Amino acid sequence: MNAATGPVAIVGGGLIGISWSALFQAFGHDVALYEPADSARELVIGRVERLRAQLADVLPVKSVPGNIRVTGVLEDALSDACWIQENTPEDISIKRDVYSEIEKFAPPEVTIASSTSSFVWSTLSARMMEPQRLITAHPFNPPHLMPLVELYGRDVARVTAAVEFYRSCGRHPVVLKREAVGHIANRLSSALWREAVNMVAEGIADVSAIDEALVYGPGLRWSVVGAHMAYHLGGGPGGIEHYLAHLGPSQEQRWKDLGNPSLDAKTQELLIAGVRAEAAGRDISTLETQRDDGLIAAQIALRSRRP
Repeated sequence: MNAATGPVAIVGGGLIGISWSALFQAFGHDVALYEPADSARELVIGRVERLRAQLADVLPVKSVPGNIRVTGVLEDALSDACWIQENTPEDISIKRDVYSEIEKFAPPEVTIASSTSSFVWSTLSARMMEPQRLITAHPFNPPHLMPLVELYGRDVARVTAAVEFYRSCGRHPVVLKREAVGHIANRLSSALWREAVNMVAEGIADVSAIDEALVYGPGLRWSVVGAHMAYHLGGGPGGIEHYLAHLGPSQEQRWKDLGNPSLDAKTQELLIAGVRAEAAGRDISTLETQRDDGLIAAQIALRSRRP
């Protein structure tokens, strides 16, 4: 059965799992969500429905969404799945145990896509009977609103099929040439946050000032062009060649001055105090709603630029 039209099994009903569920359901897929915790299963359907409602203005979703069912039995979730999206905790022993169970119950032609944010493919697949059926498919949180999916696998046909599958669900897949810890986006995010932490630790600026500088400066620019293209445009008519020839040395000076901070007790105290001040009493739910509203507005704006 074609994954682009068939049922999807979601393994793990946490933050990422329910977000994926909302997306796949919105694009007409029936979803079977496996969640082993009894207390979590009672809340899943309502949470998925709330997330799915956010998508109406952002994506060309189906007028009639797919069905969703929640189960505490993994075999039940996998029974007729044409795609498996694994979202278990970032614990290698848990993931390997889950893959062993999936291999028992799911047909070998069905791809297992891991949402892992920290593990690489070779680590995840090391104990699988058929490792080639696994791919890493790391989304940017929250997956139902953030289009990026970073793919890596050793089976070219499966990766190619994954590109088409995620595109059919309104995602923007990119494929890594080789596996890397943190994939692409988390490596970029980690590099930027390292310097943001360093500036707090060194007393260069407050947490809120650093966040504002990012949002209203490079963050705004990066929402429409990537890092390399931004510097190409920064070179004026001469493009990247001119930039590297004339401003490359100044870039190297900035690299040399970047910090390598430690998340010691003092730095953690500064970060916690700074984030609390920036949050200004808003709880996590309020902050998530404001973030999601902004993401929706940004994507509507980006859609209007497309030919």
